[in-house]
Amino acid sequence: MIHADALTKLYDDFPAVKGLSFAVQPGEVLGLVGPNGAGKTTTLRCLAGIIPATSGTIHIAGHDLKTEPLAAKRELSFFSDEPRLFDYLTVWQHLEFTARLYQVPDAAEYGRELLEQLEMADRRDLLPGELSRGMKQKVALACGFLHRPTVMFFDEPLTGLDPLAIRKTKNLIVERARAGVAILISSHLMHLLEEVCTHVLILKRGEKAVHGTLEEVRAMHATGDTDLSLEEVFIRVAGEDAGQ
Repeated sequence: MIHADALTKLYDDFPAVKGLSFAVQPGEVLGLVGPNGAGKTTTLRCLAGIIPATSGTIHIAGHDLKTEPLAAKRELSFFSDEPRLFDYLTVWQHLEFTARLYQVPDAAEYGRELLEQLEMADRRDLLPGELSRGMKQKVALACGFLHRPTVMFFDEPLTGLDPLAIRKTKNLIVERARAGVAILISSHLMHLLEEVCTHVLILKRGEKAVHGTLEEVRAMHATGDTDLSLEEVFIRVAGEDAGQ
């Protein structure tokens, strides 16, 4: 569903991402982690078509992102760490606008259902300026779910959410995966990734350092330890160059 082959992104002569290849199949949730500056956000933005890759190929739901950008982007939703909404559209108008863009036939019914799930139904007529940051994040989630994408990208999805909203967001991610959506999550919150992810990809300096299922990644770095946490795996991988 998500296929990256030799993905490379250069900024002048600096390689932010180098020769990255991986795939996320329907129903899989891939956790993308790495130290600051490892290339996580650049990778996500290239995959979502926000910035162009310098070289390599990206396929979204079978569509080449370079040659079929509209078809590919119709299949995906990208959730950034900072929700970006229109100042003069209400919550409900955001959903209506999204529905027109993606031609969602049952937008009214499904939109109401999403707002109920996210506990935003009583705020449908409010403007972004009247919402908390967490509520804005919920509006972005509702808009991103509305056209039922088959691919979802999340960049720090729990930022600004209260504990109840965090739990609901986790449940929504798991539900979408069970429905066959391919999901990629970039986050520093290892407990989130351990709860919802089936696979992990660790980047270092824009390159793939570790990739596999959670069980495979833990086993790869266990060295006799039992019940090794993903956080400990990350620390071991990130600290290898420092001799840790």
